[in-house]
Amino acid sequence: MAHADRLPTTLLEAIRYFADEDRCFEFVKDLRWEDGEVTCPRCKADKPYYLATRRVWKCRSCRKQFSLKSGTIFEGSPLGFDKWLPAIWLIANSKNGISSHELGRALGVTQKSAWFMNHRIRLAMESGSLEKLVGTIEVDETYVGGVARNMHKNARARKIHGTGGIDKVAIQGAKQRGGEFRASVIHGTNAGAMQANIYAWIEVGSAVYTDQHNGYRGLDRGFAHKTVNHSVEYVSGDVHINGCENFWSLFKRAWRGTYTHMDPQHAHRYLAERLFSFNERENSDLGRMSSVVSCVVGKRVTYAALTSAN
Repeated sequence: MAHADRLPTTLLEAIRYFADEDRCFEFVKDLRWEDGEVTCPRCKADKPYYLATRRVWKCRSCRKQFSLKSGTIFEGSPLGFDKWLPAIWLIANSKNGISSHELGRALGVTQKSAWFMNHRIRLAMESGSLEKLVGTIEVDETYVGGVARNMHKNARARKIHGTGGIDKVAIQGAKQRGGEFRASVIHGTNAGAMQANIYAWIEVGSAVYTDQHNGYRGLDRGFAHKTVNHSVEYVSGDVHINGCENFWSLFKRAWRGTYTHMDPQHAHRYLAERLFSFNERENSDLGRMSSVVSCVVGKRVTYAALTSAN
């Protein structure tokens, strides 16, 4: 990567470094086209003309012009990389998330713009890994949302307190001991929905530890399945799901302390942000930020799409 000897390692250094337009341009360009070969995002042709005065390329094949933002989460944004890159640094390295109000104040943009940026960056954080978890895997589910004191009186009367699905978002996760965590929002807690994720995430034959939820019955047909009875104990020898419980605690801390309100239609994006933070916890601040920038291509979302169900 260009400027490798001067790359930032702290937030203060990052703000100073990315205040330079040329550095921003080279930083994103080097991560987008790591082999150094710029290609057209439309037809994938290589060796386009570069129009330096406007910082755009013109494709030799389809004759269309494109910029560094084309085909990425940045496309259509009037904000420069001097705001986008510090925003990614802040979000990627925040331990408990960062609200749109806080991000807006830090960048000098409106809360609405910061909210849109937040969700675009979360989209880039979504993992598309097809590599399955192996070894010993903990699997668990949790529910978020539906805090009674924030509800209208009629909704509060219908609410089921504690564990339960009414007015809540159900999330299922799997943690490989010594490895990554996978999770997704689920729209049912029956065996079909819950076990579909397990077979998609985990290599058949692996050791799978769960609680005694009915949705996990029958897993012993494909896995070395053991359960822990939470009405009696939380650990039974080596069998426990404390790794999953740890992640749920971190996720709910961010939700309650930072986001305060999480629309169910966006729950998967908030989840993607916390998954990224957890799985990249051993990386450096620069490494986490670079990982996000490396994944911005092909992940565009519009404001209309984000707000269409509101």
